[in-house]
Amino acid sequence: MKVIEFYSIKDKEHWINQIKKSDWGAGQSLYKLLSKNELKEFCGESTKVFLLTDHQQLVSFCTLADVDDVRDSGIGPWIGFVYTFPQYRGHRYVGDLLKSAYEVAKNDGATQIYISTGETGLYEKYGYSFYQMMKDKNGEDSRVYKIDVR
Repeated sequence: MKVIEFYSIKDKEHWINQIKKSDWGAGQSLYKLLSKNELKEFCGESTKVFLLTDHQQLVSFCTLADVDDVRDSGIGPWIGFVYTFPQYRGHRYVGDLLKSAYEVAKNDGATQIYISTGETGLYEKYGYSFYQMMKDKNGEDSRVYKIDVR
């Protein structure tokens, strides 16, 4: 397994089509944003897309961006669009992606990283702690977690 960053690879079309296979609405949104080359406009110019790959198969993906589902918060960067394909779940593979995003954020000078989610108990095992409830772009409550970057 290997983590690659979408914007630094040549075969973008293959990986966009792999993302399209996700059975999750946000995964489909990411697919559309990447297909139309609009992700950076939506999430910020420094946005990165991390792909955990098993040869030519996509295992898991996430983004590291200035903005995510919680807009105009004044905090960031944000991990977003976190997804693992069903056949790969239960092995904590997403931890590899979170570690890659953490290292990039650290190198970019971030002091914290945030995640907006409806999940409880998922990100704590990777060192994230509950920060506070915030409203997402649809005005719905979202659990926001953070991790200190050292």
